[in-house]
Amino acid sequence: MISHKAFNLQQLIDRAYKPEDWMNHLNDDLLKFWNKPEITDIKDSLFPTYITNDGHVLPASKQEWPKEFVEAKKSSDTSGLVHEDNNYVRAHSRLTYAFGIAYHMTGKTEYLDICKKGAMELMNAMDGNYGMHVTQNSITKEWDSDYRKRTSQDLAYGLTGLGMYYFLTHDKSVMYKILQLHDYIFNVYMDEKRGYLTWLPRFLKDNPEVQIVAQLDQLYAYMLMITPALPMPYAQKWRDDMKQITDILITQFYSEQYGFFWGVDSDAMSMNLGTDHTDFGHSVKTFWVILKVGELLNNVEYINFARPKIHRILLDAYIEKKWFLGKAF
Repeated sequence: MISHKAFNLQQLIDRAYKPEDWMNHLNDDLLKFWNKPEITDIKDSLFPTYITNDGHVLPASKQEWPKEFVEAKKSSDTSGLVHEDNNYVRAHSRLTYAFGIAYHMTGKTEYLDICKKGAMELMNAMDGNYGMHVTQNSITKEWDSDYRKRTSQDLAYGLTGLGMYYFLTHDKSVMYKILQLHDYIFNVYMDEKRGYLTWLPRFLKDNPEVQIVAQLDQLYAYMLMITPALPMPYAQKWRDDMKQITDILITQFYSEQYGFFWGVDSDAMSMNLGTDHTDFGHSVKTFWVILKVGELLNNVEYINFARPKIHRILLDAYIEKKWFLGKAF
């Protein structure tokens, strides 16, 4: 039985940095599931969003759906998560990122080729003056058209795959697309008067949501990865943007009383325990991101703010198992 005092942080760190563990995870858990021709052999389309538990593309006929998808569509808790007619840019972008990581870890160019294929499709998803499409019909290959429904988080994750490919190759044509979309996000979603990035375009009248992930995921999904690889003067502009977002997270979302971050900050009623994204996971991720921004910007204030709170939230979140008659409670 583990208690707080029994935590050996150095053992956790040593295990996290064992190369063979990471390689086994990549090969035995991830690539075995994703690296299949039916998933990666795409042309003028996104990687498929919906994959079955045995690693196959979801059949077009619902009569052939596996049990997990049938049950998901029946449940009120999960039915809204399955929109089988669409593929999603954020899912495609994350898989593009994953194959970039696979190349980075193994040096196998076949993985870089898949990462490039994914990145080129992300470039194709760029939508002129309206940022990037976020969904594509899986049958007709048509893109969504209403830019007013695209969230700042959707666009941030669209940059994850592009960012990884640029990180690996420093391809300038990709860099300019990244800069273009980043500028679009800040021009269309940053509300300077209210002091945060909005969820939907800021000029919409019905735009009440103030989500921590609209801010946080700009840093987490692409800026921390890409900023060190950018040349000047772009790197300095992004460093300034990172500082602006970090200050928003600390001043508008952090609760000194509870020691974590509110997920929603639109009014007093929304700042309650149990609201969306008000949880240990998002809070510890936010502390970690602030720590990494502090290290990148050489900002001691951010480092000193985040580092001790990461340990505290671990202790707050950990519930020691209690045993009674051979059962854990």
